Amino acid sequence: MDLLSVKLKIGDREYPMKVKPEEEARVRNAGKFINEKLRSYRDKFGIDDKEDLLAMVAFDCMVAKLKSEEESTAIDSTAENTIENLERLIRETLS
Repeated sequence: MDLLSVKLKIGDREYPMKVKPEEEARVRNAGKFINEKLRSYRDKFGIDDKEDLLAMVAFDCMVAKLKSEEESTAIDSTAENTIENLERLIRETLS
C-alpha cells in the first residue's frame, strides 16, 4: 500500500510522517485541532511554555476520548437491551 508523505506543523515544529491516503484528511484535521487548542489555551491562560500547552491539550483530548468511550458504551448497552426486549416480544408473540 502506498503511503503519503505529509508534514504537520504543530506548535513551532514540523513533524514529517507517512500516512495512508484515506487517513490524510483525519491526520491533517487532528493537527489543525491541536494547533487551535494550543492557541486557545495560550490566549485563555496566558501560558507561553510549549510543553505546558501541549500537556494541557493532551490531557483535554484524553478526557474527551474517555467521555466518548463511556457514552459509546452506554449507547451500546441501551441498544443491546432494546434488541433483547424486541427478541423477547417476538418470541412471546410467536408462541
